[in-house]
Amino acid sequence: MMTKANIVDAVAKNADLTKKASEAAVNAAIEAIVEALKEGEKVQVFGLGTFSVKEREARSGRNPRTGETIEIAASKNVGFSAAKALKDALNK
Repeated sequence: MMTKANIVDAVAKNADLTKKASEAAVNAAIEAIVEALKEGEKVQVFGLGTFSVKEREARSGRNPRTGETIEIAASKNVGFSAAKALKDALNK
């Protein structure tokens, strides 16, 4: 599994940056993506894919333990659609 620390290391190595500068760049990129999604914008990263916000309406559900009907609140979720370049890279 690749973690944020692994990404920071890879960026530092590939961009010839210090780990501190690399971490700042990775954090800034993540922050920019999160802020755009909070504002309801789509975020398209060329070669990777598109992040978007999907809204789920409130609905009724059932507690699997008790069988009791419960109300599930509306929520926002992140959707991701992979770019063709990413799909092609995975399926070589």
